[in-house]
Amino acid sequence: MARFDGFSAIGLAGAAVAVAPVLALAVIAMQGDGASFGHVLNYVAGDAARETIALLAGVAACVLVVGVVAAWIVTAYEFPGRRAAEVALLLPLALPAYVLAYAWLDLTHPIGPLQTALRGALGYANPADLRLPDLRSLPGAVFVFGLSLYPYVYIGARAAFQSRISAQVEAARLLGARESGVFFRVALPLARPAMAAGAALALMETLNDIGAAEFLSVTTLTTTVYATWINRSDLPGAAQIALAMLWIVLTLVFVERWARGARGYAPEGARRHNPARAVGGPAGIGLLALALAPPALGFATPAVHLARQAAQRVAANGFPPEIAQAALNTMVVALAATVICVVGALVAVAGRRYEPTSLLRNGLLKLSTLGYAVPGTVLAIGLLSVLGGFDSVLRAAFAALGAKPPGLLLSASVFAVVVALTIRFFRLAVAKIETGFERLPLSLDHSARVLGRTPFAMLREIHLPLLTPSIAGAALLVFVDCMKELPATLLLRPLNFETLSTQLYGEAARGAYENGAVAACLIVLVGLFPVAFLTMVGSARAIEATRPRTTAELDGAREAA
Repeated sequence: MARFDGFSAIGLAGAAVAVAPVLALAVIAMQGDGASFGHVLNYVAGDAARETIALLAGVAACVLVVGVVAAWIVTAYEFPGRRAAEVALLLPLALPAYVLAYAWLDLTHPIGPLQTALRGALGYANPADLRLPDLRSLPGAVFVFGLSLYPYVYIGARAAFQSRISAQVEAARLLGARESGVFFRVALPLARPAMAAGAALALMETLNDIGAAEFLSVTTLTTTVYATWINRSDLPGAAQIALAMLWIVLTLVFVERWARGARGYAPEGARRHNPARAVGGPAGIGLLALALAPPALGFATPAVHLARQAAQRVAANGFPPEIAQAALNTMVVALAATVICVVGALVAVAGRRYEPTSLLRNGLLKLSTLGYAVPGTVLAIGLLSVLGGFDSVLRAAFAALGAKPPGLLLSASVFAVVVALTIRFFRLAVAKIETGFERLPLSLDHSARVLGRTPFAMLREIHLPLLTPSIAGAALLVFVDCMKELPATLLLRPLNFETLSTQLYGEAARGAYENGAVAACLIVLVGLFPVAFLTMVGSARAIEATRPRTTAELDGAREAA
């Protein structure tokens, strides 16, 4: 039986904060009458659900093909520029899908640079004489989301190809298997768990998006929730659609588990890299071009265009003051959410480590990380109801005391945005800190307990100094994702409070592409930090730095700290 101490109390608080919006969402949905639900199901959610499913199917196919092929090229073959391609394939992580959609819409506009240059090259003067297909369509959305999200599959597949299945691939080659047979019959089946996990993450990000879908005129369940709530003032109807989104998320999780099958991940065995075949000449140049095509379309081309547009805006009118204020607001909410996520995750993971058999602590930790699977629009609706309830209690308490009732202190404040970001990205901090704890031998804990250290003293004096790299990595990932988050921030921000993401959304809605380019460039610059982090982690020095250490090494590190 686990003791209910400070660790359990913090875990209970985290689980309650994560679960309360989902329960509130169900309560709100039940407030709608049967006629309203029928109207939403038949005339609103039905078409949106079909278009959402079609979008998810297209994005799944795109990210799997692009991610797996790119991962196989850079791991199975050695060609000039392979290392540069390996890093470049990570760059689209710096561009959120709504920023990528914003850039490509401006690039492919009938009088934009792409179509203008193409008409000039072909000798056409009138824009009506040559028109490319409109990007505002379902295929256009698949194109944008696929280019933005394929790194989720690429990272997992590359790791599987490099270290998990090298022996099997080498054995197949020694037995005379053709290269296509090695890929389809050996490498691909063994990498299936990593592919399934990456594709599931990509689809959850697609379902969470609101900016790219709206820019590209695709009616998804997410945009329908927003329109039903904001434009039609039908909160119960929006909650009913949000519950349908949760059902899709649960389906994605089930399909991902089914795709893994009973095998789980392939055993690692000896960590040796897959023997790459040297390819030179025209074939090597062709492989390099094929590997660089996704980052060229998903990062380089739109990033250069955004930088050019932003430079023109700053040169003509100076740096927009509203962008500076939005950047400051973004830093404030992202930093606050990051601190809460990292501190809460550190305590929650440590509590489970100190009592690994506790069903209470394991269950609370799992519940507290559910928010990452909940789309931002769904979370916003439930959280607004919960915080609105607290506001009602505060107003009643002030009235009972004869004081002037306050306004909406919680539900229409920066606090609501910070809470939403914390719930959404708490899982990222937990995952990173869990990895750090796994590298610390349990003998440290046993020695500390023999010497009379309490759990909190052990966390403060021993584990915290040794977990500094993992904590820094967790803070980086959470901070960047908080800066890029659009749906929850857009729905919960107080009046006249803009972040970089909402500023970009507003500029795009107004058609002010030059102003929006400045905000987009700042988002991209911040997004480059996790790409640099992933590149560093992939280096030999970083791998050595993160390997499990001996007890003597850890004791020396603790004494130095």
